[in-house]
Amino acid sequence: MELLLIRHGLPIRRELTEGIADPELAPDGLAQAALLGEYLASEHLDAVYASSLRRAQQTAEPVVVGRDLELRIEPDVAEFDKDSPEYVPVEELKANNDPRWQAMLDGTMEGMEDHEVFARRSIAGVDRIIDAHRGHRVAVVCHGGVINAYLSHILGLDPGQRGFFYPNYTSIHRVAAASSGERSVVTVNETTHLRGSGLPMGLFQKG
Repeated sequence: MELLLIRHGLPIRRELTEGIADPELAPDGLAQAALLGEYLASEHLDAVYASSLRRAQQTAEPVVVGRDLELRIEPDVAEFDKDSPEYVPVEELKANNDPRWQAMLDGTMEGMEDHEVFARRSIAGVDRIIDAHRGHRVAVVCHGGVINAYLSHILGLDPGQRGFFYPNYTSIHRVAAASSGERSVVTVNETTHLRGSGLPMGLFQKG
């Protein structure tokens, strides 16, 4: 089967004193998601999944439009900050030299799941989706940490380490998954749909 792991669009900044932040998409994030939906419209998809977080579900909604599919929710592909009371886009943290940037890299940010526990959870969640869709093409809208963990798993890197690369907003990462258990990375950081848009892509680029 072919698996499309897709990072969500740009979310808003949300910092709470209590509760879970779970931010929605910013206006630029909604625009990114719309372009993603247009880009994938010509591809057949047998199923579309999203994590339990709003930013992933909002990104997935345009992908489902025009298809005879319902968006499926897989909680185990939620990000390691799913229970955090705050969400600040990493570009802002890094640009402002915010100490929370280093805390995120170190795994000590408030509300952050232990990364080895997170990696086991997210890899298991992705594998369950693969097992349920032999011979299918399936899109899973999730998060940068999930994508890092799963591609690290395939490439034989330590999936419990901090991320080895930066997935851009609404980037597509294609994986070929055989029923025998073999996994191959086909594409990484596919962002053709953002080129020329002027929308932010991530840490280093605009479309």
